[in-house]
Amino acid sequence: MSNLLTVRNLKVTDLRTQAEIIHGVSFELKKNSCLGIVGESGSGKSMTAKAILGLTNPWLCSEGTAELSDGHGVLDLLQQDESTLRSIRGQRICMILQDAMSAFDPLERIGSQMSETFIENKGICRSEAMNMVVEALQMINMPEPEQVLKKYSHQLSGGMLQRCMVATALAMKPDIIVADEPTTALDSINQRLVVEEFKLLRQEMGTALIFISHDLGVVQHLADQLLVMRCGEPVEYGEARSIFKTPQHEYTKYLIDSRLEMSKSFQKAMKRGEVSA
Repeated sequence: MSNLLTVRNLKVTDLRTQAEIIHGVSFELKKNSCLGIVGESGSGKSMTAKAILGLTNPWLCSEGTAELSDGHGVLDLLQQDESTLRSIRGQRICMILQDAMSAFDPLERIGSQMSETFIENKGICRSEAMNMVVEALQMINMPEPEQVLKKYSHQLSGGMLQRCMVATALAMKPDIIVADEPTTALDSINQRLVVEEFKLLRQEMGTALIFISHDLGVVQHLADQLLVMRCGEPVEYGEARSIFKTPQHEYTKYLIDSRLEMSKSFQKAMKRGEVSA
C-alpha cells in the first residue's frame, strides 16, 4: 500500500535565534493506519504536526519534505501557500487542537462555529449543517446535543469543548486526522468512546490518524506505528507492537514503564467496553 503522507528530514528552526527546534523527523502514514507520536511535554510532538500543516509562528522556518498523495500525484505541504494549505486543512486533513478553550470563538455559539466548518468545506446550506452538528455530537455520545449547540464556549467544560472538536473532525471524514492530545481532558469512560469512534472511522472510511499523546495506554490501543520524540529529536520509530514489547532506546523504556502504570484506568475502561459489546 502506498503512503498517504511521507515526511522526510523535517526540521524547524527559530529564525530569531537560529536554534533548531525539530531535528530531522521522518515517518510514513498509510491509508487506514494510525501513527502514534509520544514523548513528554516539550518533546516536539505538537510542533512537528503544526510544521507539516503550516500552523507554526511566522518566525519559525520548516525544512524537509511532507508529501501528501492524492492517488494521482504528490503535493509537498511545506512548499504550498497559505490558501492551498487552508483548503487542505479544511477538507483532506483535520487537526484537533490540544487547547480546546482557545480553539473556539467566545462570541459565537458552539453550533454556529461547528456548522460554519461544514458549510465552508462541504458546500451545504445552514439547516443541513446544523443537522450535521447534532449528528456529530450524538456520534460521540454528547448529552443533550441540541442544548450544547446553543451554548457559548465559556458555558462548557474543557472536556466538552474537546469532544466538540473531535465531533467536528470525525464528521468531516477527512483523509487524515491529526489529533493532538484529544483525550487529555476526558475521563476514562469518555476516552473509550472517543477512541472507539476513531477506530470506527478508520474501518468505515479508511481515514488515517496521527495521534499525539503522552498517554501510552491510549496510544497502545490505537497505533500501528510509533514515533518516540525527546527534545525535538526522534529517538525511536517503527511498528508500535514491537516497540511496546521490546523498546530499544532507554528513553522509550522509561516512558513505557512509567506511563503504562498511570494509564491503567483507561485500559480497564476499554476492557469493560469490550466485554459489554
